[in-house]
Amino acid sequence: MGMVELALAACFLVVILPMVSSSSEGSKEIDQWLQELTHAKQKVTHLHFYLHDIFSGRNPTVVEVAQSNMTHSSPTLFGLMNVMDDPLTEGPESTSKEVGRAQGFYGSSGQKEMGLLMAMSLVFTTGKFNGSSLTILGRNPAMEPHRELPIIGGSGVFRLARGFAALKTYYYNASNGDAIVEYNVAVIHY
Repeated sequence: MGMVELALAACFLVVILPMVSSSSEGSKEIDQWLQELTHAKQKVTHLHFYLHDIFSGRNPTVVEVAQSNMTHSSPTLFGLMNVMDDPLTEGPESTSKEVGRAQGFYGSSGQKEMGLLMAMSLVFTTGKFNGSSLTILGRNPAMEPHRELPIIGGSGVFRLARGFAALKTYYYNASNGDAIVEYNVAVIHY
């Protein structure tokens, strides 16, 4: 069995199998939520926080996991893959209160201009959204000062979420790749 087949089998075991063999307790909770959904009204929630993408130091929050043969000769680092577990904070300072984590991966997917394909969950760890998450999947033209990413789903409070995240680079260190990005999120949910 090759690496691709092993990866697909692992995905099946981690993602599909638990859905097939879920407990009746979880099923009852979902059934009740779906019944209440028919009477629920949509809400719009605005969130504001900062993402700290740190490559440097003793405790980096993002690491390189793969690259192509041409990555380091490419002006856009085409083919580079990174995995992240970045803190989300109330303010731009590293000492600001942490409100969650951005967990996922991104790859350099542009050959002619810098563009990242981002797949991540914004996992909230405090306040009324504690335990809930939002899922982002889309292209991030990272060198642009302002950009927008789609929110395609969520969990917990944010079940059936959709919306967008407006991003603005607050700080970027070109020598080591560290960045702090301001997020303004508008999300529709029930």
